[in-house]
Amino acid sequence: MFAENQLTENFDDVASFVLGERAKVLSDTEWRFRMRGYGYNLRKTDLGYEVARLPQMSVLGMIEA
Repeated sequence: MFAENQLTENFDDVASFVLGERAKVLSDTEWRFRMRGYGYNLRKTDLGYEVARLPQMSVLGMIEA
């Protein structure tokens, strides 16, 4: 998927991009909506956020929150 205008499969790059986008918004809802526009789905769990690639919903990893 794309992170910072680069095609990447590296979860560290994706996580950095996702967290950078979180700093730009006011709410979790806006953040999750914004990430869907970039092709990522964020699902809140007890441990943090599960990051999945759309439309396959293949899980890339977890971000602790």
